[in-house]
Amino acid sequence: MDKGKGLMIGGTGSGCGKTTVTAAVLAALTARKMKMAPYKCGPDYIDPMFHRRITGTPSVNLDSVFLEPEKLRKIFAWHMKERDMAVIEGVMGYYDGQGRGDRGSSYHVALITKTPAVLVVRPEGTALSAAALIQGFKNFREESMIRGVILDGIREGMYPFYKELIETETGLKVYGFLPKDSNVFLKSRHLGLVTASEQESLSEKLALLGAMAEKYIDLDGLIELAGTASPFETEDAFGEFSPVGNVRLAVAMDEAFCFYYEDNLEMLRRLGAEIVPFRPLHDASLPEHIHGVYIGGGYPELYAEKLSKNESMRADIFRAGRRGLPIIGECGGYMYLCERIQSWPMVGLVPGKCRMTEKLGPFGYMRGTCRKDSLIGKAGETFMAHEFHYSLMADGGEDFLLAKPGRRSRSGGTAGKNIYAAYPHLYFYANPEIPKRFVTAMEEKQNDH
Repeated sequence: MDKGKGLMIGGTGSGCGKTTVTAAVLAALTARKMKMAPYKCGPDYIDPMFHRRITGTPSVNLDSVFLEPEKLRKIFAWHMKERDMAVIEGVMGYYDGQGRGDRGSSYHVALITKTPAVLVVRPEGTALSAAALIQGFKNFREESMIRGVILDGIREGMYPFYKELIETETGLKVYGFLPKDSNVFLKSRHLGLVTASEQESLSEKLALLGAMAEKYIDLDGLIELAGTASPFETEDAFGEFSPVGNVRLAVAMDEAFCFYYEDNLEMLRRLGAEIVPFRPLHDASLPEHIHGVYIGGGYPELYAEKLSKNESMRADIFRAGRRGLPIIGECGGYMYLCERIQSWPMVGLVPGKCRMTEKLGPFGYMRGTCRKDSLIGKAGETFMAHEFHYSLMADGGEDFLLAKPGRRSRSGGTAGKNIYAAYPHLYFYANPEIPKRFVTAMEEKQNDH
């Protein structure tokens, strides 16, 4: 049993500054030569890219909707191995989870992992009411796991006022603040923050954030607080998965396709797949000697013209699909595999014409049901997934029934013996038979030759 050393950074709601505070703390502690283990609550892809850019270590999703508590603890503990400290970035408001409940929330993950939480609060425009807000969060659950506060977006001269007020009224320690600074503002767009690879002068911003945390945040106090986390058992979270093949899997990784769960890739490796990155935007063709293709989500709509004009890549993927190479295309990958995005021709491997919308389409956790035998399951089998997109697919396939809890189901996506192409993002740890079937299909395809 190892001594736990971890911290949850939650917030009062989206936009309160928790991503900025998390980035600042990670940057400062990494600059101190600490080996950090970064995590993100929920199914987010973009914040983990920032964590990885800062720490040099893959950031792992902790999702208590997809995972039962025992599995989530196992994932958490395994990735903490040989690290000095864990920092978990929360999601939305601290108690916001699935529907009206708290399952999937920052609070739920902190409770499961027995990790002390620090609440990020933006008190601008309040005085005593800031303490009332914090007290409400602290007392909303009998064991809230909230042990402290960090303030965001205040002037340095106001910090002593808020610190004394909050500590006196709530009994929680205030671990510092970050001042307003437009130089470290992280840009947003329709799916969240602009990705780490796109942010201008990101290295300089992150270094500045780290310096600000070193100056204004009680880092030693946070390290001490993290040391109060409960001990945990460390065992191989992927030990139950053994190779079912020995294959090479081409995975799309560039500016247009960058949304992948780190543990999805790890599970594929454990099952016998060598991950071979390729760039649909820039490469002329798929890598040589591959046995399958995985195209995750991202922002293909922003690069539609360039993707379309790379005709040799589109043609190579089309030929690969036609000759039966196993292919998974999730969300952005699905859009790329369809006939076109807006007016730009795409791969054309599956039916559908994609157009962008002004509002968020069907989103959130959902359960899919296979309407026919396919790469990911037999007819009638179900899987858990997550959707988040600002586009619609006209004249697309209808090979899956997709349903949110308490909502009417709808049809969508294309399924086949060697293809999954649909909006829902698959989380393999919650659906372990899917990656096994994927690698097995690649192995069988390899043996055909």
